[in-house]
Amino acid sequence: HQWLRVLAKEFKVSLVNGVAIALTTSLAVFVWARSPGLSAVIGISMVVSMVAAGLAGVAIPILLTALDQDPAQSSSIVLTTITDVVGFLSFLGIATLLSGIL
Repeated sequence: HQWLRVLAKEFKVSLVNGVAIALTTSLAVFVWARSPGLSAVIGISMVVSMVAAGLAGVAIPILLTALDQDPAQSSSIVLTTITDVVGFLSFLGIATLLSGIL
């Protein structure tokens, strides 16, 4: 009944996690490659991927329950697919958009 509230809360939590992990990975990439452009691509992509994974992790079980399906059986494959697709597309898309600074 409170799916919108749960989704908003998960968005906030995944955004904070995404920013924390993005800062860590961006720093590691910068130390390793000395490329601010690549660090930016990795950081932005990490935030997008983490937020998408968090939202999908909440929305999929809610949606499957609403469709009268067992979320425990189906949500893992759907969640994995969504996070993989969003991860690849965000990384490659952002790298394409920021290719001038790489």
